[in-house]
Amino acid sequence: MKTHIDELLARINLLQDELEEEYRRAREDWAGKRAELAEEFARQQRRYKTGLFRFLVRSRFLVLLTAPIIYAGWLPFLLIDLFVTIFQFVCFPIYRIPRVRRADYFVFDRADLPYLNLIERFNCFYCSYGNGVAAYVREVAARTEQYWCPIKHARRLRAAHDRYPQFFDYGDGEAFKQGLQRLRRQYDEAAD
Repeated sequence: MKTHIDELLARINLLQDELEEEYRRAREDWAGKRAELAEEFARQQRRYKTGLFRFLVRSRFLVLLTAPIIYAGWLPFLLIDLFVTIFQFVCFPIYRIPRVRRADYFVFDRADLPYLNLIERFNCFYCSYGNGVAAYVREVAARTEQYWCPIKHARRLRAAHDRYPQFFDYGDGEAFKQGLQRLRRQYDEAAD
């Protein structure tokens, strides 16, 4: 009986090795095809690229004129980003509020698109950064509000943050006093 089991186990091991080899070959084939398709995709996408000179010539005069105003937003975005980062690193540990992972709010993948020229890539980078800062600041502010003042407003908010529904109803002092300490510790992943 033992020999038969040993033979079966040996055959199973052989089949597992064969299966692993087949998977390895399939992965290699897919990697080759993916690289081939990626090159073709990039080539097709480059057809839609507008040259820098043509892009500037085709732009409306007022768009070109207001571009420096738009780009001047870099400084406030950088200052807000810096302040909020320092704010949470100094204050959040004191109040035992989990820090916001800044990297979760910044995605810079559009610069890889082959159909964008230099200015369009820069614009995409700028918008990604600006919206990333806004989302990052919003989450830091939401966690701060959850600790200091988790009370809903009397009027409806147009775009409340994800933590807002957990807050206490306006005017419900009893719930606020009874649940404040619990809510201050409730930084679960569902709201993150």
